[in-house]
Amino acid sequence: MQLTKTRLDRDQRRELILDVAQEVFLEEGFANASMSVIAARLGGSKGTLYNYFKSKDELFNAYVERRCLWQDEIFASPLADETPAQTLRRIGRAYLTRVLTDFNLRNFRLIASEAERSPDIGLTFYNAGPRKGAERVAELLTDMARAGHLDLDDPADAAHQFLGLVQNRYFKARLCNAIPELTQIQIEDEAALATRTFLRAFGKRT
Repeated sequence: MQLTKTRLDRDQRRELILDVAQEVFLEEGFANASMSVIAARLGGSKGTLYNYFKSKDELFNAYVERRCLWQDEIFASPLADETPAQTLRRIGRAYLTRVLTDFNLRNFRLIASEAERSPDIGLTFYNAGPRKGAERVAELLTDMARAGHLDLDDPADAAHQFLGLVQNRYFKARLCNAIPELTQIQIEDEAALATRTFLRAFGKRT
C-alpha cells in the first residue's frame, strides 16, 4: 500500500513539474527557460527537479509527449449507433476544437521552433502527435471499409486526406494568428464539409 501511494505521489509530482515547465516554456521559450526558474516556481530545489528529469532537453521532450495525449479522446472508437458520416463529423469537430485553439497553437509554435535546433524534438512530436493521429484514423477507416461503407486502396492515404480536408481551410490562418479562434458554427460547418467531400471520394458506390 505504501509503495502504491509513493508511486502515486511521484506521478502527481511529475505532472505538476510538467504543468509548471509548460508555463515557463511558453512564457520564456526553450532557450531562455531555465531549470532554476522552473524549480523556483515549484517551490523546490533544482536537485529535486533533476530527480525526475536529467536535463532541460529531457524535460522538454516529456512536455512534448504529454501535449499529444489529448488525441486519445478525439480518435476514440465509434459509438454503437453512429453512422460513418456521424463518426467522421465527430472526429472533425473534436479535431478542430482542440488543434486550432490559441493555447494549442502556442504550444505548436514553440515545439516547431525547437525542432530546428533539435530534430529529435520534432521527430518525437511528429510520431506522438500527427503520425499517431493519422494512424488512429486509418484504423477507424479500415473498420469502415471492412463493414462495407468505404472503398479504400490505402487507409493511411485516406486518413491523411481526411485530416487534410478538416484543417486545410483554417490551419495556416490560425497558425499565423491571422484570424480568431473558430466559432462553433464554423467548426460544425467545416467538419460537415470535410465529411461530405471525403465520402464522395471514398464512399462505397451502390
